[in-house]
Formats: sequence, C-alpha cells, structure tokens
Amino acid sequence: MSRRHHFHIDHLGHSVSVTVQTGHTSVVEVLVDGKETGHATTKDDRPVTVPIELPTDPPTAVYVRVTSGPGVPRCLLLAAPDGEPHVMAPRLY
Repeated sequence: MSRRHHFHIDHLGHSVSVTVQTGHTSVVEVLVDGKETGHATTKDDRPVTVPIELPTDPPTAVYVRVTSGPGVPRCLLLAAPDGEPHVMAPRLY
C-alpha cells in the first residue's frame, strides 16, 4: 500500500517542498519555488540523497536527504558546503 508524505522548508528566501510516495519503491519529488528540480526512486527503506540548486546569484547547491522508513519518512535539507542539516517539517495536504 502506497502513501504520500509532504515536507517543506524555506531556505535562503526560497521554498523547498518534498513529496515522498512510500511503497515497495519509494518515489521522491523535490520542488523549489513550485518547480520540480529533483526526482529519485529507491527500493525498500533505503535513504536517498537528491542534489538540487536554489536559484540564487550564483546558484546555491543543496541536497535533500530522504529516509522513507521504517515508519514515517524523514526529510533533511543539507546546505552546502558544510552539509549542515535542516529538518524539513511535515505538511498535511
């Protein structure tokens, strides 16, 4: 049985949203300011890291780290270059 989970954070003035669809294969979609900028799939409960860029001048590279299980998925925004983790808050849709 698949289920959708949503996460959000504002970082450097930009909106970063993540949708995680769990199931046998987990699908991760990352949106920055409402535009899809990253996508990944993973089997079982393996963590996945999705590289994205924030549209700053110059563009800022960040990473979204998703752990789809066991249990409720968790999502972190890793800011480059130090990789400082920011917990992304779950959103109910």
